[in-house]
Amino acid sequence: MLLEVFRQTIDPDYLLLRRQRAWWNGTARAVSEHDTARLFGSLVEAFSYQGIADARASAYMDQHGRVTYDDVARGLDGCPACPKLATYWHYRGCGYAKLARSCGEPDLLADCPVPRHDLRNGRLNQMAYALFLFVRDVCEGDLVGWIDGRLAEAASDAGPRRAGAMREALLAPMSQIYGVSFKVLAMALAELLLVGDPGRELWVETGASMVAVDTLVHNWLHRTGIARELGTEHPYGRLCYEPGGCAEVLERCSEAIDARSLCSDGPAYFPRLVQHAVWRFCAEGGLSICNGNRINDRIGCMQLDCPLSMRCAHLPPT
Repeated sequence: MLLEVFRQTIDPDYLLLRRQRAWWNGTARAVSEHDTARLFGSLVEAFSYQGIADARASAYMDQHGRVTYDDVARGLDGCPACPKLATYWHYRGCGYAKLARSCGEPDLLADCPVPRHDLRNGRLNQMAYALFLFVRDVCEGDLVGWIDGRLAEAASDAGPRRAGAMREALLAPMSQIYGVSFKVLAMALAELLLVGDPGRELWVETGASMVAVDTLVHNWLHRTGIARELGTEHPYGRLCYEPGGCAEVLERCSEAIDARSLCSDGPAYFPRLVQHAVWRFCAEGGLSICNGNRINDRIGCMQLDCPLSMRCAHLPPT
């Protein structure tokens, strides 16, 4: 079934178009020049698409502005009195809430730089400062160099399963950055690694292995019976990324698909593309075949025109 979905949904120019866009928007140049400030801005924007429709998040940023690396650097230049802003490892328990105008150090809030940026909510302000401190202190100001080093170290030790080891070498530390969801982090890093520099083979291999599981992908794996057949049924959430979860199912299935048959610019093993194929099969912005607007899970799928109808188990998602 996955191979059929893959054939129906994937544009052969999927990767080529994204790499062209990376040249147009400056991402490729930022990677080439180790321009941490520009990459910071791209990541902050990507991480801002959480908990709200993309169009609304984008409209808010267009109206109120986007926080930049230099904005945060200027805020920290004055050596703020708050001890939490000393280093990345100190930045815990900030608790800034925009509407309540409160934080973990209320006596210092008036002079704190964190609230100065008009972001959608206080959680995003905290995220921007946490990411800046991570890049400054953990990456020593060079995000590209840090990624190169982490991937090279993981690749040298991992043997045949190195894609997973390299993926975890980035996701494990970066998922600790405050306010960054695992799904959005995987999406943002996958895009950066796949398009930032096609000549960096470890980047491409790692980005290709990163999947982001949303409810559409999770529900499809359960409705079709794939999760049950593999003994991996589970509720949606963090379990999707645990052993036996949706991410692992997609990785296992991807081993049987040579992605180069439809996307010649990418690697043969391409779980990210397989996940994208499932998402496009389900999403309203894609083929819109398998989603809650088309299927009432209380009575099961009744779509006779679905190309998978004869092979699908038509099970309700857990």
